Amino acid sequence: MNTPDFTVSFPGLGIQNLEINREVFSIGQVSIYWYGLLIAVAVLLAMYLALRHSQRCGISQDDVLDFYLVAIPIAIVGARLYYVIFQWERFAPDPKRIFSMREGGLAFYGGVIAGVAAVAVLGRIKRYRFHKLADFFIPYVPLGQAIGRWGNFFNQEAFGVNTQLPWGMYSNGTRDYLNAVQLPGVDPNAPVHPTFLYESIANLLIYFILIRIRRQSKVRYEVFAWYLLLYGAVRFFTESLRTDSLYLGNTGLRVSMLVSAAMVLAGIVWLSIVWIQDNRRIRREDMAVLLGHTADGAQLDEKVKALDAADEALFEHHVTARQLGEVSDADTKVHDFSDSEAFAQAAADHQAREEELDRLEALGAAPSVERELTLDELREEARRAAERALHADNSREMEAPDAAADQAGEADEVRD
Repeated sequence: MNTPDFTVSFPGLGIQNLEINREVFSIGQVSIYWYGLLIAVAVLLAMYLALRHSQRCGISQDDVLDFYLVAIPIAIVGARLYYVIFQWERFAPDPKRIFSMREGGLAFYGGVIAGVAAVAVLGRIKRYRFHKLADFFIPYVPLGQAIGRWGNFFNQEAFGVNTQLPWGMYSNGTRDYLNAVQLPGVDPNAPVHPTFLYESIANLLIYFILIRIRRQSKVRYEVFAWYLLLYGAVRFFTESLRTDSLYLGNTGLRVSMLVSAAMVLAGIVWLSIVWIQDNRRIRREDMAVLLGHTADGAQLDEKVKALDAADEALFEHHVTARQLGEVSDADTKVHDFSDSEAFAQAAADHQAREEELDRLEALGAAPSVERELTLDELREEARRAAERALHADNSREMEAPDAAADQAGEADEVRD
């Protein structure tokens, strides 16, 4: 029986001397390691999920395959170069070691940067807007990392400083490494933080959060910005615990913590811009509704853009009057639907609903209700009416060519 590479214990959980090997199996002189196998599984799963959801996001399956085939090898090269740059003192005496991947040394951030760059270049060639690709592909990055981080467990790497938490981990691998680096205040013979586990769990949660945001988002780079914010925060925390960080020269500054902080800042800035723009759009739509400018759904955007300072002042006056109880929702111009058939129909529907409520109350079949529409109800009613108007416009445009064709046909019959 082969001697295990590591014997791992989680004393606080009652797990002792768990035997693990870096190698899964070997065929002749070729060895398959858990680290590489898990990365392959992560890539294949991410690719499978991307292929399943690509068409609904407007990206062809063939293009998804092309992006993965180009981005993955470039990401691996980028991860290696990133690591080599910040560990150059190890490779300077013998640069050939740069190509010896068996020694380990892949930096996640380097892979992400290189992979994103590859997707951006190929996307430009294929005439995709980058924000569309970024928001589509980015959820699969934390999913892949959630799986790939378990390769660190089989290598007994990417762990943190000592901890007394129940899930603290100890192995001959952690002991040997900490004895070699001699970090102040760190006991090689005591359990350490399994930071790879922290990142794996956090990344899995981030994946599900990003997928949910992607389903609902209509704003450019919103999904990407949330990734920057969420993963940046997680990595900043775990990196502060790790014992194998890359440092910026002799400054004592951890490179990954700097990058993580920049990611969090970039995410916050972009999401703040999105929030401000979204709220401004909703506010101006409210203004258009309350000031009676939504005469036709097809013209709603133009009406909103045309609102000026006088409209803003009138809107502020209206809101203040509403808050003081001087005016109700029912007094707003939104109930003047005379400008279009769609809004006239909405007014008729509203009147019918009121009459039905009167009838039910008279029969004692329904409790009394608040008759004044809320601002949200006003907005929703106006939007429904605007949508009906827009569909009516589109239907008329589609019927026009058919009517013209019918007239031409009748003319031909007359000529015949």
